[in-house]
Amino acid sequence: MNREIIDINDYTILLEEASSNNNLIDSCFFDEPVIAIAFYGAGDVSLKVKFDGKTKEFHHTKGMVLSFYADEKVEFEHHVSDQKPLQCLVIATTIKNLDKLPNGEGQFLEQFLSQLVHPKDHYVEGTVFNMNPEMFLLVEQFFSNTYEGEIKMLFYKSHMTALLSHYFGQLAKQQNTKINTSLLEKINLAQEILVSNLENPPSLTELAHRIGTNTNKLKIEFKAQFGVPVFKYLQNERLKKAYNLIKNEQKTIQEAAWAVGYDSLGSFSNAFEKKFGYRPSQV
Repeated sequence: MNREIIDINDYTILLEEASSNNNLIDSCFFDEPVIAIAFYGAGDVSLKVKFDGKTKEFHHTKGMVLSFYADEKVEFEHHVSDQKPLQCLVIATTIKNLDKLPNGEGQFLEQFLSQLVHPKDHYVEGTVFNMNPEMFLLVEQFFSNTYEGEIKMLFYKSHMTALLSHYFGQLAKQQNTKINTSLLEKINLAQEILVSNLENPPSLTELAHRIGTNTNKLKIEFKAQFGVPVFKYLQNERLKKAYNLIKNEQKTIQEAAWAVGYDSLGSFSNAFEKKFGYRPSQV
């Protein structure tokens, strides 16, 4: 039985691999509530999820992707045998860390897996589907890499990002959200207004009025179209422009912050580091 736990930013990666000539039960708990995505690789191990007197069984796990919310009262049992080895990669985070996740991943979890972000039981199951070839290859590479030290961590970080990108892309295809043409034009107009007024953007009410809809529909449809809430999108665009001003136009950090509407240099630097992973002074 091989088990490796890797902490990367606000994620935890769990790699589990086991085989046995006899029947073996590998039991796993989480010591705090998590939102997780489990990717099952080349093995075809049987899985039982036990919680609150209930049991959910999966008999054919090869290539399966299982998303779930689970607290410390949930037990995961892998039944390993000669014909059914275990190869499982779990990417997990906690609800309190959602706002800290990079690349809008917290917003994607909220958008596609809201039932996990707002759980109503000890165990809540999200979307279950089979991996596409790109995802399967990435999972295999987690288990076959031979790097050590910092290079190994860089490898895990880049592959985790790629795997999550494929995962959210697959969810987006399944969701297949449709917006009528007229509404789509209004939402795209809202996006153009925001980008044109980064320094002094309109309020949500003003923006909704300018495109001819109400604030609730604006919030819902904007997030469906762009994957993040209106003002999270605005913040991302502000920071991207500031990055360009500092790197390519040789503006000072203060000038860049003012140019995109930040009055506080401290707030700007903190938001910049949260998005890009380093301070503006390091650009």
